[in-house]
Amino acid sequence: GAGSFDVCAISDVIEHTRDPLAFLQAIHRLLKPGGVLFIATPTLDSWSARLLRPTRMEFKPEHLFYFDNATIQHALHLANFRQAIVEPGWKILNLDYITHHFLRFPVPVVTPVVKAITDLIPAPLRHRNIPIVASGMMAFARAAEIPKRSALSVIVAAYNEAATFRELMDALLAKTLPDLDIEIIVVESGSSDGTREIVLGYKDHPRVKVVLEDRPRGKGHAVRTGFQHATGDYILIQDADLEYDLEDYDVLLEPLVQGREAFVLGSRHGGAAWKMRHFVDQPLMSAALNVGHWFFTTLVNITFQLHLKDPFTMYKVFRRDCLEGLVFEYNRFDFDYELLVKLVRKGYMPIEIPVNYRSRSFAEGKKVSVFRDPITWIIAIARLRFTAIDPLAEIAQQQKP
Repeated sequence: GAGSFDVCAISDVIEHTRDPLAFLQAIHRLLKPGGVLFIATPTLDSWSARLLRPTRMEFKPEHLFYFDNATIQHALHLANFRQAIVEPGWKILNLDYITHHFLRFPVPVVTPVVKAITDLIPAPLRHRNIPIVASGMMAFARAAEIPKRSALSVIVAAYNEAATFRELMDALLAKTLPDLDIEIIVVESGSSDGTREIVLGYKDHPRVKVVLEDRPRGKGHAVRTGFQHATGDYILIQDADLEYDLEDYDVLLEPLVQGREAFVLGSRHGGAAWKMRHFVDQPLMSAALNVGHWFFTTLVNITFQLHLKDPFTMYKVFRRDCLEGLVFEYNRFDFDYELLVKLVRKGYMPIEIPVNYRSRSFAEGKKVSVFRDPITWIIAIARLRFTAIDPLAEIAQQQKP
């Protein structure tokens, strides 16, 4: 009956169903709240799919649907599963089994090469079992309660923003979205200009959570703290200044609410590097910052094989469960790099949507250090290039008594 089961495991099944979403919704009804779903299915992200293309064994008439990391997670989200984790589908195989597979399902060039290699290898080595990722993926998720109405968590890191904070908050509290409730999480970091006193004026508002840090540790630390207090289905990061336009919330959130995307970037000026910053009274500084933006965008794209125009935009919007199993450690503006890279590594490739942007100058309160921060960015890029993530292992570690 409904709500009767703790676990459901479906191995090589979902690709055969005529309506995968209805199938997942039926499983959701059978699971208890918090019940675990395990899915094993072929993935279009696998090396075998890219290498073998139409000759891949999994491309056959009885497979009605094909998934990749992103689409399986979209389907799970639409069926009200949360805490989704997708891992490569490991199998224990030996060379004899692999050769038999290619003889049964011949692939031009590949089959004779594999057969020739197998004939040259001694039998004990051909029979030795080895772990290998071939063509599948494993997805894990928990059944969540179906919400009456979804919510957006807006995280505002506030430090020495007395000049703009009240105007921003009043605009945020006046903002409405047709499909979402809005909770505002303000993380104040020990300002010296009166910002904390202004923030405390909102602490009793029913839609505002105020979190006070004992000292400033950087924007990244404040945003990470905000993540811990977020309860909405979606997260949007909002600076406490007025550089970005709140009217862009609607267009940024629409792909997430409709279930088409999990991660969206608000691309400033359409990602045009030379328009990113324009200071009327400091044209040389504007040019220098725009050159820096172009340089670091190119560096990130090359290092992580991306094709983004504005990876460092503050407007990063994503499903909250995208954070499941991720651990963050960067505290300053290098957190922008860490958040982007770890979400991408987990399988959430962002789309970019143009947004309005008016860059404030250093005289108006811009906090980026021209000399210090680029060094931290280079270090972050280098470290992240060789940092692996294992969300499933991290969740298991967190659940240890």
